[in-house]
Amino acid sequence: MEIDEKENPNPNPNPNATALPPDSVVQIPPVEPPIPLIPPPIVPTIAPIPVLPPPPPPIPRPLAPLPSVRPPNGDAGKPTAEDSDSDSDGAGSGPEYEISEESKLYREKQEKAKQDFLMKQRAAALAVPTNDKAVRSRLRRLGEPVTLFGEREMERRDRLRMIMAKLDSEGQLERLMKVLEEEEAAVNAVGMEDGVGEEEGEAVQYPFYTEGSTALLKARYEIAKDSVVKAAVRLARARRKRDDPDEDLDAEINWALETAKTFGMDCSEIGDDRPLSGCSFSCDGKFLATCSLTGVAKIWSMPEIKIMTSLKGHTERATDVTFSPTTHHIATASADRTARLWNTEGTLLHTYKGHLDRLARVAFHPSGKYLGTTSFDKTWRLWDTETGEELLLQEGHSRSVYGLTFHPDGSLAASCGLDSLARVWDLRSGRSILALEGHVKPVYGVSFSPNGYHLATGGEDNTCRIWDLRKKRSLYTIPAHANLISQIKFEPQEGYFLVTASYDMTAKVWSGRDFKPVKVLSGHEAKVTSVDVAGDGQSIATVSHDRTIKLWTSRSAEKEKSMDVD
Repeated sequence: MEIDEKENPNPNPNPNATALPPDSVVQIPPVEPPIPLIPPPIVPTIAPIPVLPPPPPPIPRPLAPLPSVRPPNGDAGKPTAEDSDSDSDGAGSGPEYEISEESKLYREKQEKAKQDFLMKQRAAALAVPTNDKAVRSRLRRLGEPVTLFGEREMERRDRLRMIMAKLDSEGQLERLMKVLEEEEAAVNAVGMEDGVGEEEGEAVQYPFYTEGSTALLKARYEIAKDSVVKAAVRLARARRKRDDPDEDLDAEINWALETAKTFGMDCSEIGDDRPLSGCSFSCDGKFLATCSLTGVAKIWSMPEIKIMTSLKGHTERATDVTFSPTTHHIATASADRTARLWNTEGTLLHTYKGHLDRLARVAFHPSGKYLGTTSFDKTWRLWDTETGEELLLQEGHSRSVYGLTFHPDGSLAASCGLDSLARVWDLRSGRSILALEGHVKPVYGVSFSPNGYHLATGGEDNTCRIWDLRKKRSLYTIPAHANLISQIKFEPQEGYFLVTASYDMTAKVWSGRDFKPVKVLSGHEAKVTSVDVAGDGQSIATVSHDRTIKLWTSRSAEKEKSMDVD
């Protein structure tokens, strides 16, 4: 074997391979190096995450002890079982803190307010008599003063209510029940004497009306008689216009509205040192009366507006002035709670006292015999102009009464006030026959139309509402001004147009047929407080907080006057 390996330098390890000839070139393929095997990466082991111990719970801060609220039934001094258990469990459980003086005062104030609220709530649930005599009697039986200085009926009733609530909260029910039993016994005794109330516990029967004086009864008779005559004349005139073929109502209204379109400023005059609050024409149109916040009323001659007389007597600001429809007497209202009657010479004829708060407006009855006044004491009153006697004190509004007007026939009166209502009253019976709801804010102006069935109101909601008394509802709503309406007046002859005054410094003329705008009277530099229309419908007077009186006349009337002069 060794000899064969030396003789054959290229031995073929494969015995099956065939031998190639020596002259052939043998191509040996390149030998590829072996691909090294890469071991997979070794991932080091991760150390376990140590588990941290949970954080200790937060230590709560001790709170100050809550104040103990006394029960309203007066058992605050009696500890309950729950209070004793909580005190025993919490003794020594936490530190005690001192309460500052401010905290003590605040808690005392809070406790007092709570007790007052509970007292008022208890008082509101108590039944208190509404009759003033019964209120006085109960106060006397409780040992309280029957009346205090300057105390009114409602204030006295509220005082009785609070006294009863206080007795109830203090546990003195026996005293209160004893007083009630005495009242029932007294009522039953009176009933037995009068032959009524034989049954025990019968309630006191009060009349549903307030008895008036003999003078009021006489005045109601006179008003009824005069109103029947005037109503008959008005209806006969309306029938004649309707049935007469020669009467063209539309043409007449159109002429009146065309005349109203020509209204222009004819004169402007400084009326006083302070803002003016009211104005009124005389029945013949020869005089104009104004009043101001100085408390002085003045009479001016027309149409040149020259001062004639100053009416001095009020101690507070004057709020309204008006001429009598039959004479040259003037009535003024003031914040000194009085109304005064004057003549054109400046002589004081009567002073009407009785209102408990400042007066707002004043108005004459069409007969001239009676005077109506409104006041912030929530009432309006009717006075006899000749004797100065108060005939009627009329309640009905829940807030202050501001405006007042009388029906052309004299049978009705309309009032408006800060309760957003207008009420119509029957002067012949004293009943409130209509409550006109529609305004959303206080109502300041009210006026009857000469046709007898339209009523206009205006107020702080910037609207003028037209009411139909026949249908008992609102007929039309005029979005009249950009500010509150202070006064409304119908043209006094036929009611073909109406005029509104507003705090937007303008007065506007509106059609009485379709209530569309006819003319804007602009010229004032401050709030327009009052407006009035002359008897012939050809002149309008306005007064304002700019202290000026402005007279507006129609150009057609001026042309007629110039033609007469020629």
